[in-house]
Amino acid sequence: MFMNTHTIIFLMIIAGALLMQWNIIRYALFLGGMNDVISAGDKKSTALRVSGLVLLIFFLLGYLFTAIFGSPDLMMGGILFGGSIFVWIVLNIMFNLTDVVKNRTLEISEMLVGMIEARDTNLSGHSIYVRNLTMLLYKHLPFSLKNKINPVSIEYAALMHDVGKLAVPEAILNKPAKLNEDEWKIMKNHPEAGVKMLSPIKSFDAIMPWIKYHHERIDGNGYYGLKGKEIPLEARLICVADSYSAITMKRAYKEAKTYEEGIAILKDCAGSQFDTRLVDIFCSIPKAQVEACMPQILE
Repeated sequence: MFMNTHTIIFLMIIAGALLMQWNIIRYALFLGGMNDVISAGDKKSTALRVSGLVLLIFFLLGYLFTAIFGSPDLMMGGILFGGSIFVWIVLNIMFNLTDVVKNRTLEISEMLVGMIEARDTNLSGHSIYVRNLTMLLYKHLPFSLKNKINPVSIEYAALMHDVGKLAVPEAILNKPAKLNEDEWKIMKNHPEAGVKMLSPIKSFDAIMPWIKYHHERIDGNGYYGLKGKEIPLEARLICVADSYSAITMKRAYKEAKTYEEGIAILKDCAGSQFDTRLVDIFCSIPKAQVEACMPQILE
């Protein structure tokens, strides 16, 4: 027996309401992720995004009210069902465009960092290596720590951690011997220089401390004297990744050390230079995954 027109209209509206509910959930999750250095907006854009969520909820209530109390005809049922599909299509387009923008922005950032590192023959590919290691370490963090870190933001902080070396003279960057005291003072200023260079990008404000303090030591003997949990968790992650990269990367004044040697050094310095818990997590990551982080340019 064929369904009557009233039943068809009712089912169309209910189907539209269910799809609209799914749209609301997806959009709410999307808004929850819009807090990184790329997608975070100002108060005006945030208000517009929240207004969109409120309107979607209002539309859903309209679907339910129409289904329960209204007397819609077939055209109204079709419009409501089609409307939910239209919103689904628009949201998918928006999500895809956002992903494209993030990917393109990251590619451009990698290119710019590569141009900066081209000045220093010892660092070609270093920042991408550190980024890869940082994200691998992030991936293996327990939820209690991972939940405190925005993955997009820490990825950019790790990639940009040495951008301040653009302010360091090439003679110091490419010196094949140990730096003297004056040269070392200039080199140690690169985190602060990096923060100043990136300061015009207001959305980067949240990651500035991670960049500035990535050379801090747990025992307080780092560049700025922070110790223990005074050092941002993200900076501690980057510190482990940066140090492992420096240990296992070949430079003009030293040969690259092996994975085993790098792990041994991290363990020896855990509790003094590095966060012991982070070192333990890093050292538990399978060797193949760690070695896969090395960019092709370094091989």
